[in-house]
Amino acid sequence: MMLSYIFVIAITAEAMSGALAAGRRNMDLFGVAFVAFLTALGGGTVRDMLLGNYPVTWTQHPLYIYLTIGAGMFTVVIAKYMRRLNRLFLLVDSMGLVAFTIIGCNIAIKLDYHLTVVLMAGMTTGIFGGILRDIMCNRTPQVLRHELYASVSFMVAILYLGLIYLQVNENINLLISFVFGLTLRLSALKWKWSLPVFSYSPGRWND
Repeated sequence: MMLSYIFVIAITAEAMSGALAAGRRNMDLFGVAFVAFLTALGGGTVRDMLLGNYPVTWTQHPLYIYLTIGAGMFTVVIAKYMRRLNRLFLLVDSMGLVAFTIIGCNIAIKLDYHLTVVLMAGMTTGIFGGILRDIMCNRTPQVLRHELYASVSFMVAILYLGLIYLQVNENINLLISFVFGLTLRLSALKWKWSLPVFSYSPGRWND
């Protein structure tokens, strides 16, 4: 039940993230609404399509559509105040990353997929909405090049599945995995933790 509440908070935060990105590209209100929807529900949609989990989750819950589009439109109204809310927004976005990752793993487990597929399903749910958002806004996906983000999703999935293997109580597992992921993501934001960057320039290598 707790994860369901976090999921609602998460899709709301991701929708707002998409709306802000669309605003930076000067999109009209339809564009803002579409990018908000895609950012919030895109990861789960891609996961369901890859796993053959039909019907796609949001098609059975129209409330999710209203919620994400409404969050996008609300962001248009309060955008000028977003700097003041930035820390809160980053916290909620980080909660969304962790929640989506765990939810993705859960769904793949219920469908009886191999462990590796479960891991990838969790990561896909966690990060793919942000990737789709950045593609729609014509920029390199931020989740793959800034402070630890995709890596956090990966480590949360590994921990969550490891605790399942050790037969840790489900609620305790959820609490440990969630706190770990949230702490890691917020620490990465505070101290600018990131993975080494691969920078390739053909001209430089030919010198």
